[in-house]
Amino acid sequence: MKIAITSTGKTLDSNVDPRFGRAAYFIIADTETEEFDAIENSNVQASGGAGINSAKVVIDAGAKVVIAGNFGPNAQRTLDAAGIKSYAGAKGTVAEAIELFKSGKLTQATEPNVQSHFGMDS
Repeated sequence: MKIAITSTGKTLDSNVDPRFGRAAYFIIADTETEEFDAIENSNVQASGGAGINSAKVVIDAGAKVVIAGNFGPNAQRTLDAAGIKSYAGAKGTVAEAIELFKSGKLTQATEPNVQSHFGMDS
């Protein structure tokens, strides 16, 4: 299964980015083959629509699950509408988040846990 994890960098040793819509990267990992790709997020500096557009990026990448620190309301609605499961509160490295997911230790998000425009520079 393909899962997407927000990331501050391009590797599995990078930290989970606490932001979804404005995450620096998305690591798209295959839980069966353990292969992964890093996608740079072009929505980092978006003035609006970052959550929706970032959701489209992971949907287009074929992810069935998204793991992040936080999800705003627009991202959560878009992922829910596409049938993508989201897991909030992830910390540590991307590799650690993948292992927590695989071992069933992450809790599925059922609603946003931050307001719109979370993570924007002031």
